[in-house]
Amino acid sequence: MTADPADLLVLAEKTALEAGDLVRDRREAVERMAVAGTKSTPTDVVTESDTAAEALIRSRLFAARPDDGFLGEEDGSVAGTTGVDWVVDPIDGTVNYLYGLPQYAVSIAAQIDGVVRAGVVHNPASGETWTAVLGGGAWLDGRPVRVSACSSLSLALVGTGFGYDAERRARQAAVLLEVVPAVRDIRRAGAAALDLCAVASGRLDAYYERGLNPWDLAAGGLIAAEAGAVVGGLRGAPAGNDMTLAATPGVADELTALLERLGADRD
Repeated sequence: MTADPADLLVLAEKTALEAGDLVRDRREAVERMAVAGTKSTPTDVVTESDTAAEALIRSRLFAARPDDGFLGEEDGSVAGTTGVDWVVDPIDGTVNYLYGLPQYAVSIAAQIDGVVRAGVVHNPASGETWTAVLGGGAWLDGRPVRVSACSSLSLALVGTGFGYDAERRARQAAVLLEVVPAVRDIRRAGAAALDLCAVASGRLDAYYERGLNPWDLAAGGLIAAEAGAVVGGLRGAPAGNDMTLAATPGVADELTALLERLGADRD
């Protein structure tokens, strides 16, 4: 089965929009959303909407491409035979979703031979949809987006996030105490995929976070990079669980140096 990234993006976007409708409608139907379970810690929650959305996404992707692989946040991985693997977060920002905060997203990326080649991040609450194909730029609702022109870390609006483990959060807070005086201000929105898209759109000048998983990063990282962001880790490492940083080029080196000095990629 052929794997044209543009075709994969069409399938991913259609599927993300359908899953977004499902999770938004389910959230609007109740005053208080119930927790269906927890994962790494009691604060790392799962709702029935997470599992329902992932099941829908699996169903649609496998109906179109039954031999592809699949890596989802909720139900694990399925090996494929085509070289294409779908990396899926059915609801990125589940705690926001649980509390009724309109900052959550469906994230779907397509990897070909291990390289993310297409991605979509859809915010069901706002209706906004970011897309990218490797080498084709980044787009928001069909309009091209580009990172900000900020050239000084002291003037940068920087996003970040925190892990679920209490000890890690304490360490991240200690790092943040040193970052705050060096930047314009800090934002913590609670959905990594949307933070990466905010960098792509110039709504943030930079974003960093320790502890991201592949499904948090895959689609949003491609979108940020295609919008001109520097996306990576620290000490020459790629973006990943130890550290993910996305920044407009004018502040990337300063922020990287600061986070390396602070040991932000270490607990």
